[in-house]
Amino acid sequence: MREYHSLEIWKRSHQFTLNVYELTKTFFPKEELFVLTSQLRRSVTSIPTNIAEGCGRKTNTELARFLQISLGSAAESEYQLLLAKDLHYISDDIFNKFNSEIIEIKKMLNAFIQHLPPDAKSEIKPNP
Repeated sequence: MREYHSLEIWKRSHQFTLNVYELTKTFFPKEELFVLTSQLRRSVTSIPTNIAEGCGRKTNTELARFLQISLGSAAESEYQLLLAKDLHYISDDIFNKFNSEIIEIKKMLNAFIQHLPPDAKSEIKPNP
């Protein structure tokens, strides 16, 4: 079991989640509250949540599985930000700022997964 609060990837993804909540509150139209706003908030929240849950598990294999889930949620968030830009809810500048951050988070997650012992990664079954 690991302490997730001390992990830089958790800190960064948690701050990103807070930033996305503020972004959606400020720029997204009210009619999107139960659609794109909700979907984006759920996907970004899933990133630090799964890091924390993986750290609470007993094995590196379980940690790796939850980090993979976080990575999937980051990819989902990346697309939803692109959709928000294409729907003109956010400007190109705001999109670029948030997109750069989610790409960095994805890189950090990949690096964390790669630094786990090889047996942890080999036991992860790819999704069909």
